[in-house]
Amino acid sequence: MTSPTSAQGLPRHFGTRRIGIGRAHGKIILIGEHAAVYGAPALAGPVPQLPVTASVAQLPDAEGGSGEASFSVTSAVTGTVAMKATDGLQRLVVEFKERTEVTDQQHIDVVVDCEIPLGRGLGSSAACARAIVLGLADLYDRELDEDTVFELVQIAENVAHGRASGVDALATGARAPFLFSAGTADTLPTARETPIGLDGFLVIADSGEAGGTREAVEMLRASFGREEGSQERFLTRANELTGAAVRDLAEGRVAELGESFTAYHELLRAAALSTQRIDALVEAALAAGSHGAKISGGGLGGCMIALADGTDQARHIETRLREAGAARTWTTPLKRSTDRAS
Repeated sequence: MTSPTSAQGLPRHFGTRRIGIGRAHGKIILIGEHAAVYGAPALAGPVPQLPVTASVAQLPDAEGGSGEASFSVTSAVTGTVAMKATDGLQRLVVEFKERTEVTDQQHIDVVVDCEIPLGRGLGSSAACARAIVLGLADLYDRELDEDTVFELVQIAENVAHGRASGVDALATGARAPFLFSAGTADTLPTARETPIGLDGFLVIADSGEAGGTREAVEMLRASFGREEGSQERFLTRANELTGAAVRDLAEGRVAELGESFTAYHELLRAAALSTQRIDALVEAALAAGSHGAKISGGGLGGCMIALADGTDQARHIETRLREAGAARTWTTPLKRSTDRAS
């Protein structure tokens, strides 16, 4: 599949600057987080309500001609912040040029408009990287297939998170929930859209605490090393719950799907990956009638999700979550999105 790399209706030049545009969006892990790092399947989906747009411009008059890039991000949440050109993003730019045979050495100025709260397990780093990749492709008139986009995003993700599973790199460009199953280190993981037999909704709540994906991944790995058999037990249970969730999602069994969500939360909480605030939000959602609720993403903070079977119930759960201390809430349908990152 070829990823779209042009933004219709937007000028390719602004003043003396040539500009490329790339888009992505947020993601949410429904079930299977952490197990995916070890090759187990995970169920993830898009959050198109959290868009990211990257504007990538050449600065022809910049001194040096070193081909370096500068980065800044604007956000309705944090305002405008100059981003240090991290090793991951710089490597992404260098690798993009090598793979697409771009020899231009003009300075690149990247401005990212990101509506995804940072550090919340909603895919902000992967979405920014994906938008930048597509912006570079638009700037230099290059067509990229999805494998190449994935691999470039993973360059930045592996630097940011240590050992990124690849879920975020795919989900930030997806249009519907999909089952992710990691392959070997040398092959692109497979992802297929998952059949959806229910008109359910996910309520997403920001705990107000930044998560720590890299710390959580390392902490869980260390715990596996301390206790013989713990990794096998964790992955076996994770596989059971994820498999059940996929079947329930396809067959419209909302109550059973919710039970798998809540059970997976207990699995992650037992691994010390949840927090008191997240646990309180999970309990508030369940008390408000949610069919199931769990932490989502890397853990140690971030977001939780709750399953609702209609818009009225979703609004009620959102209200109760805000009363329980959620910093922000969003509701997204589980059905296929009509929006697409480009």
